[in-house]
Amino acid sequence: MTTVPKRRDALPSLESSPVANGTAYVSSPLEIYGQNVFSLTTMRQMLPKQVYQHMLEIIEKGVPLDPATADVVAAAMKDWALSRGATHYSHWFHPLTGLTAEKHSAFLQPTRDGSVITEFTGENLLQGEPDASSFPSGGLRATFEARGYTGWDPTSNAFLMEGTLGKTLCIPSVFLGFGGHALDKKAPLLRSIDAISRAALRVLRLFGNRTASRVITTLGCEQEYFLIDRRYFLQRPDLITAGRTLFGARPAKGQEMEDHYFGAIKQRVLAYMEDLERELYKLGIPVTTRHNEVAPSQFELAPVFERANVATDHNMLVMSEMKRVAHKHGFECLLHEKPFAGINGSGKHNNWSMADDLGVNLLDPGRTPQENAQFLVFLTAVIRAVHSHADLLRASVATPANDHRLGANEAPPAIMSIYLGDVLTEVVESLIHGEPMSRREQQFLDIGVSTLPPLPMHDSDRNRTSPFAYTGSKFEFRAVGSGQNVARPNMVLNTIVAESLDAIAGQLEQALGQGKPLNEAVRAVVRAELTAHAAVVFNGDNYSAEWHAEAERRGLPNLKSCIEAIPVFVAPRTLELFGKVKVLSEDELRSRCRIMLENYVKTISIEAALTADLGRTSILPAALEYQQRMAASVQAMEHVVATPAKPQHHALKTLTAAIDRLLIALENQEDARKSAESNHGDELAHAAAYRNQVLPAMAETRAAGDALELLVDDRLWPLPKYRELLFSA
Repeated sequence: MTTVPKRRDALPSLESSPVANGTAYVSSPLEIYGQNVFSLTTMRQMLPKQVYQHMLEIIEKGVPLDPATADVVAAAMKDWALSRGATHYSHWFHPLTGLTAEKHSAFLQPTRDGSVITEFTGENLLQGEPDASSFPSGGLRATFEARGYTGWDPTSNAFLMEGTLGKTLCIPSVFLGFGGHALDKKAPLLRSIDAISRAALRVLRLFGNRTASRVITTLGCEQEYFLIDRRYFLQRPDLITAGRTLFGARPAKGQEMEDHYFGAIKQRVLAYMEDLERELYKLGIPVTTRHNEVAPSQFELAPVFERANVATDHNMLVMSEMKRVAHKHGFECLLHEKPFAGINGSGKHNNWSMADDLGVNLLDPGRTPQENAQFLVFLTAVIRAVHSHADLLRASVATPANDHRLGANEAPPAIMSIYLGDVLTEVVESLIHGEPMSRREQQFLDIGVSTLPPLPMHDSDRNRTSPFAYTGSKFEFRAVGSGQNVARPNMVLNTIVAESLDAIAGQLEQALGQGKPLNEAVRAVVRAELTAHAAVVFNGDNYSAEWHAEAERRGLPNLKSCIEAIPVFVAPRTLELFGKVKVLSEDELRSRCRIMLENYVKTISIEAALTADLGRTSILPAALEYQQRMAASVQAMEHVVATPAKPQHHALKTLTAAIDRLLIALENQEDARKSAESNHGDELAHAAAYRNQVLPAMAETRAAGDALELLVDDRLWPLPKYRELLFSA
């Protein structure tokens, strides 16, 4: 007797899925916000005034840390953590895996008399020494050169992570090798923030600004994600291991009805969102919006803007907490950029801007001519940076997962362009051509309902197909992937803008040195730079074939996959750029290129092995069993009726052909894998072979398997189907 597949056993139990019980929370968000953070408020209460003032200047002014204060801060941090139930501490860092890492050490230390004391010194705070030899280094060190150092990043607040029985004090840190090379993503990000501060202050000084002492980049990450029932997730080996479905026929209904976007949030999902928000509030993460996204079972969370380094730490915590809280509610949170074929993928819209330490947003048009002139210089620097280094910006979001997403379903194409909107575009064109700009009056939307007032219109519409759009006082970099650590794209963005600001500042200084008035110098430099780089500005449909042809005529790069994008990190122009701005050395850049290529090969290799495994051990047995049953049914029918069972024969023939197609596809996929492995030793050739040979073979295997899903008896199909995965939350 055949056993009923597990996926059907899950159906009755879905009714008992965890939901909110309607009990009000004991404490309000105002009471719990930041309770697990060693914040400036806590420091002000626990540190001597002089030490607190020094910590404030480190965070807000970027002054160097005085090691002499470390013991005082460590003692206060320990007392605070112990009072909150902490038992361990850990330096928390961003290795080159794209995830976070931690090694816990107990506060308790044994004494000679058999008792214990708690110990946490300034030395413990400042530096840790994890073995960490197994983290990717891209050749920067060998396994026998295992020493690595975690160093406290005082610009990002320490926090407590709650466990089941206790808490751990997490100390945001950088991770460096014995020779000083950055083995993480945080150190280069901090270097790039310093670089943009130096370059931006150089420009501000030209405009007479002597009060600002530091410029930072600000960041807000809109995080998209999927929630699916965990009982179905655990029956999908591809989702467990690869994060995406390697098989799955399109359901009868996907997102065609456009009924999920901004729709009413289901009770079970809302309970998850509320629980998640409370956990994030405890960590001082200022989440503000939540809503249904376009695809079924897809959602979005967004925070308020923060300093870029803090926002990066917070986004990594958001992703971790999303997954942890999901399990409490019987969900699995999927952060892969394309977990399901045929519907929208997930991104992480990277809202980026610059501000000085007085709170002035440098990408916000001002009210005076001088403020607007300053704004135009910073805007021009961004346009110049994106045009000059479009290939590098594309490389910053190059991951195997993002390759499945870029170019459709509200994800921008791989061509980097800038959307400015109507008003700014008119400003740019008038500057280029030396023509006066026509004055615009405030416009209003006429609703046509007498009881409702007219709504003021913004200066421009939104362009959801643009990879880099000006959306009012900030740029939205829409090409960042949902599962990606945002440190790399923001490090690259900061670096290229810093280089452009330096270049423009040099031109302005030269013009002023020749006796030109500031406004005349600004007008000449801005006009020349915009003329040279206006090709990157495009306000139309980035998905259209016409734009792709036009972009090629404009000379904009179109790096469609990781294989074309990753080598940009070691191009001569890139090496020169990073060396000049002092963000990454040549060795550090080459190491990252190697790691990204190795990661590409490993990712596709794992997915190929999973595809073959599922095809041979799950799909093929179900199809063969159904073939056997159908053959027996046809044979039995022919014994009963006098005429041949033509429709049944045709159905059996169709099924047999589909099975043959899967068998051939599996053989071809294995041949492609062996052929790709023959390139082992040449990193780029190895990755290119997996992209050009193995991925197409996997696509054919999937197509063959998905065709069988539509033919085989539903009661025999072993894998939860899209209709179950997407509509059971």
